[in-house]
Amino acid sequence: MTHLKRALAIAAVTGAGAAALMAAAPAASATASHVAYNGACGSGYTVVNSTEVGDKGTAYLTYSSATGKNCLVAIRNVAGEPVPMTIYLSRSDTEIHDIYDSGNYRSYAGPIYVSARGTCVDWWGWIDGVRFEKAETNCG
Repeated sequence: MTHLKRALAIAAVTGAGAAALMAAAPAASATASHVAYNGACGSGYTVVNSTEVGDKGTAYLTYSSATGKNCLVAIRNVAGEPVPMTIYLSRSDTEIHDIYDSGNYRSYAGPIYVSARGTCVDWWGWIDGVRFEKAETNCG
């Protein structure tokens, strides 16, 4: 095989592979359901944990080292007509679960806060009937 034919063959194979990858890329990104944290907890809060809520959205647990507080917000994948959303946040060392937000929301529920420096937190809830639950996380 001459050098020219070999170079053309390599270019054809490389080009076909690149074209296949580019064709597949939009499909992969179109199926992603994870939404970005919206900053609802305020400045100084950093995302420390998250969980997808089925195909409905994502719940984000954030923390501020300055205040020692955790914050929870649940964000729908696609804003639209209001749907039932409820979120709870509590210290793991308590039986009191009165920190919550519940209602029919277009885009997100929360933010809700709990002082939790030096302890674990429990956080749970649902978006349009799809439940999430995390127990004894983010200790410290």
